[in-house]
Amino acid sequence: MHFSREEIDAARRTVYAVMPPTPQYAWPLLRERLGMTVWVKHENHTPAGAFKVRGGLTYFAALAASGGAQGVITATRGNHGQSVGFAARKYGMPATIVVPKGNSQEKNAAMRALGVELIEHGEDFQAAREYAACLASQQSLHMVPSFDHGLIKGVMTYWLEFFESFERGQEPNVVFVPIGQGSGFCAAAAARAHTGARSALIGVVSAHATTYLDSWRARTVVEAPVTTVLADGMACRIADEEALEVLLREAEDILTVTDDEVAQAMRVLFADTHNVAEGAGAAGLAAAIQQRGRWQGRSVGVALTGGNVDSAVFARVLSPS
Repeated sequence: MHFSREEIDAARRTVYAVMPPTPQYAWPLLRERLGMTVWVKHENHTPAGAFKVRGGLTYFAALAASGGAQGVITATRGNHGQSVGFAARKYGMPATIVVPKGNSQEKNAAMRALGVELIEHGEDFQAAREYAACLASQQSLHMVPSFDHGLIKGVMTYWLEFFESFERGQEPNVVFVPIGQGSGFCAAAAARAHTGARSALIGVVSAHATTYLDSWRARTVVEAPVTTVLADGMACRIADEEALEVLLREAEDILTVTDDEVAQAMRVLFADTHNVAEGAGAAGLAAAIQQRGRWQGRSVGVALTGGNVDSAVFARVLSPS
């Protein structure tokens, strides 16, 4: 996946008109705990609390330039929906968001606060997405996809910030990238190619939502059940075919992390950095902890992709029984 310098510059202008670059730090306590330098990119510091808002801004900028839409619709577990709601409000387009039943109440509240119409339907993200597509057809709404080049251009800006912060040849040896629908990994691969960075990219999926791992091994899309309770941002049942093609070309490996490992990483991030991470947001660090024996004394990068976790869920994570 390649973007021209003109496309990248335009994406940066669109994103930075709304928010500054997010910080990244090599936290000393993480180094002491894991025995390696851990660079954390803090996408939990965006206006919507997660990296997705960048993609929403670039997608809607292009949509507005093409004439806009009378209304938009999408499906989400939360962060994509906040991105759509945030950008739709900026560009004056009514937005409808479909979430599965039992979705995060605080993410739902955050989306409603952005002025969206929220609909709960289905038992998982895939069911919500299929219903959203049906409503889009019935009501002549513009369906905002979960994976699209227009979204990836915006998401790519955070990976450009990450890789460009290092002198050539000083990048982390490896970067652990959480995978939900795939935009984050594809953006990391595009940014690595653009900057010439040499970090290995390792994808991270939930052990309870393995479509991308199964598909990567089979080299074709394989549907897999979703049972993760904690990593809702990674609760994908069917891999995107184009995202899989990028993974097949660019991923050094794909690892799984359990909900217990994710919970441990959430506790570590809070203890060592005093940052709140949602489940998917901590998955990169969970993989780094799991693999620390392999990377002792070296440098790794992780993205804290979001901090939008319900208070009650975070309280349970911090005080396990």
